[in-house]
Amino acid sequence: MARRIGLLGGTFNPVHIAHLRAALEVVDFMGLDELRLVPSARPPHREAPQVSAEQRLAMVELAVADEPRLCVDDRELRRDKPSYSIDTLESLRGELAADDQLFLILGWDAFCGLPGWHRWQDLLLHAHILVLQRPDADSDAPQALRDLLAARSVSDPLTLKGPGGQISFIWQAPLAVSATQIRTLLGRGTSVRFLVPDAVLAYIHAHGLYRASN
Repeated sequence: MARRIGLLGGTFNPVHIAHLRAALEVVDFMGLDELRLVPSARPPHREAPQVSAEQRLAMVELAVADEPRLCVDDRELRRDKPSYSIDTLESLRGELAADDQLFLILGWDAFCGLPGWHRWQDLLLHAHILVLQRPDADSDAPQALRDLLAARSVSDPLTLKGPGGQISFIWQAPLAVSATQIRTLLGRGTSVRFLVPDAVLAYIHAHGLYRASN
């Protein structure tokens, strides 16, 4: 039987409850066999994180340790070049059965930025794209994406067929938590308990991460 695997990438700097809740909601809604969190080593679209890739990986591993449906894929950290999603999809697709379904999960803002991604038009050769759409999203997709949506969008994500090639939307009301907010609070010496898993918080404190001197 074909497997259904989700991919959620990011810097996870640090991983927090909004990442994890969004991931679990997608797993439950789509009936995924697993969802892989993919920490990026050298994100090409933003500044390099101030903590090491190994530390970000360790925090994600701690965050999902007790949730069997979530796991960590570290292939981008093992790649000695920028973290391009197309390379990740090609690599993973080569390890799967031909009929296994891959779902690349993107937030609305990331989706709108797709035309700036490396070989972005090849992504659908290897996976479906699931866009997490917020009720308060107010930006418009660029014309290149509107054309793609006209050709490839499916209104009901539960009807996506085959290993890849289509786009659909999942509506979510996100938690008002961001990694930027957490780093700011930690830099001020303010508690971030309940914004990140306890194991992640213990790791942050044990390694002195995100202090103002960083």
